[in-house]
Amino acid sequence: MADTGYRTIVTDGLWHNNQALVALLGLCPLLAVTNTAINGLGLGLATTAVLVSSNTTVSLIRNLVRPEVRLPVFVMVIASFVTAIELGMNAYFHELHKILGIFIPLIVTNCAIIGRAEAFASKNNLQRSIVDGLSIGIGFTLVLVTLGGMRELVGQGTLFDQAHLMFGEAAKGMTLKIEDFPGMLIAILPPGAFIGLGLLIMVKNLIDKRVAARTAMKIETSEGAAGVTS
Repeated sequence: MADTGYRTIVTDGLWHNNQALVALLGLCPLLAVTNTAINGLGLGLATTAVLVSSNTTVSLIRNLVRPEVRLPVFVMVIASFVTAIELGMNAYFHELHKILGIFIPLIVTNCAIIGRAEAFASKNNLQRSIVDGLSIGIGFTLVLVTLGGMRELVGQGTLFDQAHLMFGEAAKGMTLKIEDFPGMLIAILPPGAFIGLGLLIMVKNLIDKRVAARTAMKIETSEGAAGVTS
């Protein structure tokens, strides 16, 4: 794993090993808070910050921690960063912090974070661990924002509602609204989260199948051309 290139690390984090669409980790906060795009963005950025911070720390101390106690140490590291980020959000984004509620401290229990600390950061150098944390975090955040945007748009006919909770009063103009749209209540209820996530997974799988089919076709064409030439 230490020989993994940066490009592979990034593509795995964003697409091939996306923690929400492939590994299916962190689904509790993913499904619970994504009734708007801004909620998803807030939790996604907090999770990304924890991922990068914990990966960095674990990579730095990986040769100092005995194997017998590595998991408790990793959990303590993650909990420390989650506490710091929660206090920061409570201070600077208080209203958003109240909306996200218990799901900010529950980042500690997100299997994606402890999984990356154990599977990657504890076995790789600092630079690769930072890139991995960023890639996994951004991939997770993109799913949060996309699912939140879908549910918000279908459920209440708006997009980026309450953007001022994160970007200040000047961001109130960012809200997009479909006039005279009644909305579908199911989209912002728990069933809508499961339906939306299922649709996203379906789209990803379809794209992967088409890409695989095109790649196989190119390989067959090149092999056929090579056979004719020889």
